[in-house]
Amino acid sequence: MAAAEAAGTIPPPSTRLPPDRLELIPVAAEDIRAPGIRQPRNPISRSRIEVVISRSVAGVAVVFSLQALPALLQQIPLRLPVMGVAMPVALALAVAAVVVASITKVGVRIATGAVALVYLTALVGWPFLMRDPAAVLDGKPWLWYVCTVATSCAAIAFPLGWACAYTFAAPLAYGIVRSLPSGGNADALLASLDAVYATLLGQVLLIMIFMLRQTAASVDSAQTNALNKYATAVRQHATEVERVQVDSIVHDSVLATFLAAAATGSPKAAQLASGMATDALQRLTEAASTPAVDGSTVSFSDLAGQIRLAASRLARPFTIVECSIPRLAMPVHVSDAILAASVQAMANSVQHAGAGPGTPDPERVLTMSANSQGGCTVEISDTGVGFDPGLVPSARLGLRISIAERVQSVGGSVSVCSRPGQGTTITIEWPKDAGVNP
Repeated sequence: MAAAEAAGTIPPPSTRLPPDRLELIPVAAEDIRAPGIRQPRNPISRSRIEVVISRSVAGVAVVFSLQALPALLQQIPLRLPVMGVAMPVALALAVAAVVVASITKVGVRIATGAVALVYLTALVGWPFLMRDPAAVLDGKPWLWYVCTVATSCAAIAFPLGWACAYTFAAPLAYGIVRSLPSGGNADALLASLDAVYATLLGQVLLIMIFMLRQTAASVDSAQTNALNKYATAVRQHATEVERVQVDSIVHDSVLATFLAAAATGSPKAAQLASGMATDALQRLTEAASTPAVDGSTVSFSDLAGQIRLAASRLARPFTIVECSIPRLAMPVHVSDAILAASVQAMANSVQHAGAGPGTPDPERVLTMSANSQGGCTVEISDTGVGFDPGLVPSARLGLRISIAERVQSVGGSVSVCSRPGQGTTITIEWPKDAGVNP
């Protein structure tokens, strides 16, 4: 019979989510979070890895090009006047293009591919661009200093197979040039050592770049799968919340109606039970219906009136402090969520704030006002026994589902402040404060 009386004390809201369906159960502090869920940041992604690789290669290319500059200036007099100068200029322009592309993140593969092709062309044409092909060059060709730059650019620009072939072809071409008089006339052993060294270094860089790309791609794939699973979990959670809400109707309305009907002993009691049955059927029908999507709104004054009416029908009085917001209107589903959460918070205060028989009833205050976000704030506070949110079992889901998540789902926020012996304050804000971190 107590359940029947409780069912009659809280008026249903005007739409599909009556507040008295909600469980009067507190929740652990870690479950009361500010609204809004950020997608997890991905510190290692394919795009970021590509940026890091391209900028690293661009920096190395500049350093190695400067290192080759003294040898280049020394060997220019030995080269043909036009092509002997045009080739290093073309390579320098290609390196500059890599630097610009790595900064702007545009055309990186084209620029690095140009460096690799220009370098290979310069190697092939090296013997033919000497003033005297039979003259022995003093030292190594300046192209030696940028061989690693070329193989690194090939690793960025070309597919794996072509890049691997390039890391063999370019050092091999350099080894052949090195053994010619125009390349210093090195013996076979020295030319082979230079070629093998350049090949090994190019292969190591290629493997590093390939592994970084593969790792980043795996991370991106794992993140995509995780987000898909997260979206599925959110949908399942929403379904579970709806199931809990319907279960609350069955518990608070249908079962209460059965208890009231079983205890009828007078025509007045029978009439009350009949009314409760009609109300329970109506709430079940509303719970199964689709929320209004026609853009209809509810004024703040109407919402405040509904909250005042609900407060007046509770078993304990509330001191109401209200600041009118004449121009504020909100969608119907937002109004329903705020109303349901407010009624649940007041019902929690009525049920849990008292210290027990023989103790003074705590003061309860209901405040409704505007907020800095251009919306409204509803605050329910009491001077009751309070509680330590950190000591509440996490399995107690009533407050999180009935108040916090309901308001968060419509773009609002809920904060709970409570300590043992210092009362409880629940603040409902809509819309949420953009400065509040989730």
